Amino acid sequence: MVTAHLGVASSQLSSVANRVLIDYKDAIQDYKVTGMPVVSLFAESFTTETGGDVDITFSRPSMKLEQLEEGATPAFQHSDLRSERVSVKEWGIAVGVTRRMLEDSRFSEMELALNEARRAVERHVTEHFVKALFGLGDSGFGTGISNADITAASTEAAVTTFANNAHGGFFGTLDNNGTGGLDTANDVRVAEYGIYSKDDLAALGPVSTGSHYFVAQDSESPTASDDATGDIALNDITAAMELIGAKGLNADTVMISPMHYKTLLNLADFTTPFGTSNSSKGGLDYVNQTSRSGAVGQLYGLNIVMNAYIPKNRFGVFDMSVKPMAYVERRGLTVEEANPGFGITGSYMSMRYGLKVIRPEAGIIVIGD
Repeated sequence: MVTAHLGVASSQLSSVANRVLIDYKDAIQDYKVTGMPVVSLFAESFTTETGGDVDITFSRPSMKLEQLEEGATPAFQHSDLRSERVSVKEWGIAVGVTRRMLEDSRFSEMELALNEARRAVERHVTEHFVKALFGLGDSGFGTGISNADITAASTEAAVTTFANNAHGGFFGTLDNNGTGGLDTANDVRVAEYGIYSKDDLAALGPVSTGSHYFVAQDSESPTASDDATGDIALNDITAAMELIGAKGLNADTVMISPMHYKTLLNLADFTTPFGTSNSSKGGLDYVNQTSRSGAVGQLYGLNIVMNAYIPKNRFGVFDMSVKPMAYVERRGLTVEEANPGFGITGSYMSMRYGLKVIRPEAGIIVIGD
């Protein structure tokens, strides 16, 4: 998390900056950027000519052949469609530097400020994606159900209520009344896949609710998040593979935090399921490769990707061949000159976009403490 420093850069900073540059005869040292290409990883990109709410329509399995007797006419069938509504909003940042700061500073203060503003945009988009994808509530982004986390107890009806959860989510609980079949209220997005009926899909998962959000299975309670932070169990991975595979997809990627990675390395028997895609692992080359790509190995053939933006109390299993989110762009990042006041030079950066999980079958979120 980055704390915003409000206000404009003034000449009060110049004496300190001058001393640093005079003492060390060097430029300001930059910090390492830990990023994640969230748009290319997780999203199908769309553009729109209007703002506000935008609808994306999807087709669903809806027709089948029937046996015909001689002279009989088959029943007419029609396409079945569903829509996902994406809320497009504007986001921006203002950068201001005083004229005296520009005159007194020994480095390009405006260039430094604009570069940091661009990085702030990247951090914002990455955090927005991650919180929407992992179902984390945030009042600033408007993610989660009424700004609260999506949990293992969240029903499909609650996940799909646009007024309370504009960013959508993966399948919520499909059977929450213990009837052993799909609840009528939760029959919103689920469709038959292969020879699995809707009732079959509603009975899948560690607690037989069909939800794509479930508590890590080494937890004492299967419905409450009392698992240790950063825990990851191998049966969580296989349960996620079953839920995704039953809907016609194939899980291929696990996104974990550094804390989950530590847990994996601490597993006594990790050498059996855990492997690497590169036979020449080890040494400085392996460290450099991992730091560049984030890929740290494989579990049951699934690529393990570690990134600091992944929450330490949740990890995700995805079929990355099917992008789970929509990124709807009304206007890309634009930079405009600002005139905030006498003696101040400034710029505005702004963009208009919307995010939503539109492929509810393509991901599983495993919840820890």
